[in-house]
Amino acid sequence: MSRLHWVILAVSTLGVFTDIAEVALSNALAAIFLAPPHNLPRSSLSLLLASVFAGGAIGAPVFGLLGDRLGRKRALQISLVLMTIGSLAAAMSTGLTALTAARAVSGFAIGGFPPLVATYLAEVMPPRRRGAMLMICAGIGFLGGSAVILLVQILAPATPLGIEAWRWALILGAGLAALAAGLFACVPESPRWLASAGRPVAAWEACRRFEDAVGAQPATPLGEPPRPVPPEAPAPAGERPVPHRTALFIALYTLAPWATLGFPLLSAVVLLEKGFKVEQSLVFAGLSLLGPPLGTLLTAPVVDRLERRGCLAALAGTMAALGTVFAASTGFVTLVLLGIAFNTAAATYGAILSIYATELLPTRRRASILTCAWAGGRIASALAPFVLLPALAAYGPHGMFAVITAVLVASGALLLAGPRGLSGKPVAQNL
Repeated sequence: MSRLHWVILAVSTLGVFTDIAEVALSNALAAIFLAPPHNLPRSSLSLLLASVFAGGAIGAPVFGLLGDRLGRKRALQISLVLMTIGSLAAAMSTGLTALTAARAVSGFAIGGFPPLVATYLAEVMPPRRRGAMLMICAGIGFLGGSAVILLVQILAPATPLGIEAWRWALILGAGLAALAAGLFACVPESPRWLASAGRPVAAWEACRRFEDAVGAQPATPLGEPPRPVPPEAPAPAGERPVPHRTALFIALYTLAPWATLGFPLLSAVVLLEKGFKVEQSLVFAGLSLLGPPLGTLLTAPVVDRLERRGCLAALAGTMAALGTVFAASTGFVTLVLLGIAFNTAAATYGAILSIYATELLPTRRRASILTCAWAGGRIASALAPFVLLPALAAYGPHGMFAVITAVLVASGALLLAGPRGLSGKPVAQNL
């Protein structure tokens, strides 16, 4: 790990912090617009919540294609700039239609950012530290969820300058996204991507930036610059992704949001169904989001010594058990503790799933395949409110968590049948 590695980690974490804050803001909007004076119908609320994830379902594969064609760094910058535009448009919206459209634009950018960051970090971080660095990025980034919820809670009574608290949260998010976009200009492109794109000279120069950061001597003399390979040259047969592995990750990412995002997105609404006030539901939402940063950061030191499949299957079972107990509980303190535990397991699951996927996908197609899988997750996230909210209304918390449990069981079965990860080893260049 060099100083340059830590700079890359810091810039990436700032972007993830902003991304998570944008997603978590939907939790606050769900509670705010469902209660007086807004009293938004559930159908309109579902459309508003789904707009972010619908935009992400479209944006993720687009940004994956950009990441494989233009480079990881440039695609990340484009995503952050678009996130800035969407957040500002949402903050200035004057009606539900405009707000929903602006959130869809933000979702378009949000959908591509996390898988691109995971791809970029997996390719530039040392193999023996890869999992830990991705977990640290996710752990600190998850603080964005708690930060935006607590910001709304603090500013709600005051409404500074007559502007609603949720609008201030969007304005701040736009500023952070713009800052991260500018900082990405200071870090190098992924050498692995440059080499796979037929740019060996640029790849060598990027590698030298890492070597210079620690004062290392190159393993071999530079000699004559390598001869560039045309980018349009077809991929070697070994680099063509195995279809069943691609299908596995699309399935896992499509199933994951029913639990990992469905719970934090609707947990505040569950508390309203249990008879708690809006203020209490917002406090719960903010406190329950404190678990993910702590859980992922505590897992970081050991994650590169753990088998990926086993960890993911165990976390899926843990979430199913916690969700069942949450549905039956009525005490506020108990619900907060269960919410923290569930969100911790969900966040750790999502982070390890990203590590697992980036390790096993080929460099030439890593961003495209991962973002397509991520798009499947965004589609599921967009559908989740339309399924989980009616289940909650018709059958109560037990009905909603029955759906989540069934999805987690299916995920565990897929994981146990999947390939092993590459803990401590270089990421796959071909399959």
